[in-house]
Amino acid sequence: MHSPAPVPAPVASEGSSLADGGDSLGVLVCGHGSRNRLAVAEFASLAEQLQQRFAPVPVAYGYLEFATPILREGLESLRQRGVTHVLAVPAMLFAAGHAKNDIPSVLNTYAAETGLRIDYGRELGVDRRMIQAAGARLREALARTPGDVPLQDTLLVVVGRGSSDPDANSNVAKVTRMLVEGFGFGWGETLYSGVTFPLVEPGLRHVVRLGYRRILVLPYFLFSGVLVSRIGQHTDRVAQDHPEVEFIKASYLGDHPYVLDTFVERVEDVVRGDTNMNCSLCKYRDQVLGFEREVGSPQHSHHHHVEGLTESCDLCEHECTGACQPDGVPVPLAGHQHHDHPHGGSDHAAHHHAPYPHADHPLGPRTLRGGRGSDGVAQTSLDVSPGSGLKRPVTDQKH
Repeated sequence: MHSPAPVPAPVASEGSSLADGGDSLGVLVCGHGSRNRLAVAEFASLAEQLQQRFAPVPVAYGYLEFATPILREGLESLRQRGVTHVLAVPAMLFAAGHAKNDIPSVLNTYAAETGLRIDYGRELGVDRRMIQAAGARLREALARTPGDVPLQDTLLVVVGRGSSDPDANSNVAKVTRMLVEGFGFGWGETLYSGVTFPLVEPGLRHVVRLGYRRILVLPYFLFSGVLVSRIGQHTDRVAQDHPEVEFIKASYLGDHPYVLDTFVERVEDVVRGDTNMNCSLCKYRDQVLGFEREVGSPQHSHHHHVEGLTESCDLCEHECTGACQPDGVPVPLAGHQHHDHPHGGSDHAAHHHAPYPHADHPLGPRTLRGGRGSDGVAQTSLDVSPGSGLKRPVTDQKH
């Protein structure tokens, strides 16, 4: 089997230069949060490892939703420890609604209320180290798979979270291309777990028809969780229908040393003032094709109603689907209407959510419609009958 050139083993960074500064610095790692206990534990473990990297500078963490501590509690813990200058970084792979809107809104509100200086960094992004971490996960998956299928006969599928932000979605596609060229895979496709298109199962049923002997699926996620589990479930369903194709499931990124190195770099970027996101393709700052109406949209946090909600949250029937507010696209939930409750004087005043322009795409979710299934999207299946031509998903809902 042809293999790409070996990548040197990651070397842990030797601490950090933050302690050399004159201010009473502290670091806040800003996460999304999850109802999945493993995901929360993994995030806490990553924060602990970052504390070791930055010692003696204190490191705290907080979540937007569905877990504790919330961001305000993380900030308060740093302030109680004498921190006067917080370096906050989003634990986000790409810059979409959470990194651009929700986290800054919470941080700005807290800074205005307390006078605490908070400088905000940028997302992990498309970074050489992140690509290397993903490559390591692919190597691990290939190494535990018997057989000798050439990489040219292997199709790589990278699954991103999916967002209403086209810039974030396009970055997942760039990661796919970097990995395809780095390894020499026969083909590469980018799929998404929600919000945009193509979704995982329709996408897999499409690419399986390309004729590759093996399909390698990489969930490009930082941590475990409901969505990562569903990616595996979708993969298993398609694999069961196509025994002639070998399916391999790679692991998510997790706390790979290269991921930790990237976090350290993002914090040190804040100290250097190098915190610019890609504003030229930001739909809030410029007229991105198809999203022109969102230029200048007010930035609000859309997570106040689920801040800190853990086991007591009953917004979902069984477990969190992650669909109540996927990157700013509102999804009405049974028993919970987003605007039927007071905002309690928070920074979340009355506002309008721009609709995702492709909510009805046949290969994507119907996030602004009724009749969602357990994934928070309409139940779809793919017509793969002989002679059916373009394989358009068939939905059991009437729209």
